Amino acid sequence: MIKLIKSTFYKEKEVKEELNRFLEKSTQLSIGDECRRFERGFARWQGRKYMVMVNSGSSANLAIVQALLNLGKVRKGDCVGFSAVTWSTNVMPLIQLGLTPIPIDVELDTLNVSSKKLVEFIKKYPIKMLFLTNLLGFCDDIDIIKNICEKKKIILIEDNCESLGTFYKGKKLGNFGIASTFSFYVGHHLSTIEGGAICTDNPLLEEMLQIVRAHGWDKHLTERRQLRMRIKHNVNETFYSRYTFYDLGYNFRSTEINGFIGNIQLRYIDEIIRKRQANFLRLAREIYKKTDRFLPIRYNHIDLVSNFAVPVICKSRKIREKLVERCKERIEIRPIVGGDMQAQPFFKKYINERFDNPNAKLIHEQGFYFGNNPEMTKEELDEIVKVFA
Repeated sequence: MIKLIKSTFYKEKEVKEELNRFLEKSTQLSIGDECRRFERGFARWQGRKYMVMVNSGSSANLAIVQALLNLGKVRKGDCVGFSAVTWSTNVMPLIQLGLTPIPIDVELDTLNVSSKKLVEFIKKYPIKMLFLTNLLGFCDDIDIIKNICEKKKIILIEDNCESLGTFYKGKKLGNFGIASTFSFYVGHHLSTIEGGAICTDNPLLEEMLQIVRAHGWDKHLTERRQLRMRIKHNVNETFYSRYTFYDLGYNFRSTEINGFIGNIQLRYIDEIIRKRQANFLRLAREIYKKTDRFLPIRYNHIDLVSNFAVPVICKSRKIREKLVERCKERIEIRPIVGGDMQAQPFFKKYINERFDNPNAKLIHEQGFYFGNNPEMTKEELDEIVKVFA
């Protein structure tokens, strides 16, 4: 059986040996220097000014929405567009925090929202924010989407959990919106076992994310920022300051263990991405171009495809059913991320309106993906080609 993932993180044996030595000499395992070093290193690698590490990609999604509410950038009841094919915890924070989620249909050949689809929905709904998912390492014309958002004063946020390292028109995905979220869960491009992050260039947003991450207090801010906040709120520095809560927050803090693993994985991230792209390009040439059973996936507009998993959208349910059966005991497969969010029970429970998203429905009913990871062997790649092409 070719599994979706092979190990907890890249070069697992060596990393565990380093982790054991780190644990033996550590005096603190709660959030500290290793997490801060990872934040600086990842922000530098991504090309952003700031990175705020949290305990999961899902927490990152909730944190960014809460931070924007705290800052008054969006308000309860505002319409927020999101990619109709995505993960559940992109949508759940919108419902949980009183916003109005609007699923925007995706294109069949990129699996992502295009500027054309966005314009269609803007005509119908007064969208104040767009939470765009860069699905499986792909994107559509996100540069044009960014321009539309700027012109219409729509806040653009990217979920970049599955596209770490993808370049589009010379720019990394995750750097088009005001902020972007990342996941470091097992099986993602960079794994810290559990973990996530928000990246931004906006200092006020970064400050609020620090507050949201830690109960609403100022503990992890710089001394200068702490002093400014305490003066503003007339807080007694010597006694009450440690337990003053300035805005709505949670406990999304990570640990030094996750930060330490992240720092090691950053050594390998470019190698991981190169291998993922090489695997994808080989499989795409064999699978997409040598059979007429699947809908075409377009990726030639992308400079570097840092693929998360390889999607297959069958031309009929019958083809899909046959392939699912053929993969049993041979290749581990999954639906396309969370599929069409409108088909999920939680969405039906809380959102009464039904939206016309035929492409998301087709992807949900006729699509699936199989894994891509940097440890795949030539034999495994050959077996995948044999099954699909």
